[in-house]
Amino acid sequence: MDEVERIKRKKMEELLRKMKKKEEGGKMVDKPIHLTDANFDEALAKYPLLVVDFWAEWCMPCRMIAPIIEELAKEYAGKVVFGKLNVDENPTTAMKFGIMSIPTLIVFKNGKIADKIIGAVPKEYLKARIDQHL
Repeated sequence: MDEVERIKRKKMEELLRKMKKKEEGGKMVDKPIHLTDANFDEALAKYPLLVVDFWAEWCMPCRMIAPIIEELAKEYAGKVVFGKLNVDENPTTAMKFGIMSIPTLIVFKNGKIADKIIGAVPKEYLKARIDQHL
């Protein structure tokens, strides 16, 4: 492993350790957090790796993917924080990120868009895409 890769790995491990220390409600974040126009930027700044599910109540594919998001939040607790943002209730944030189809999942790494997944996709596909950013 070359020096640059070693440094990158060390920095990522440090970020993951810091993220593990971050708690919400006295426990590890192991379920999706509720995001709104009001708290979105704060969450983006707080969590080094944040996966946001842009969804709506009436959207059947969104409902299909919801249990998968719940499972992934438990599996990745301490590594990745998952959030859900209802696009009907929070149009400002949805417009800011150009959400045209739902469900859309955006992976934010250190506050910047790192990946975007559109549509209800299988759990293993989501895991593979998320693992690229760990």
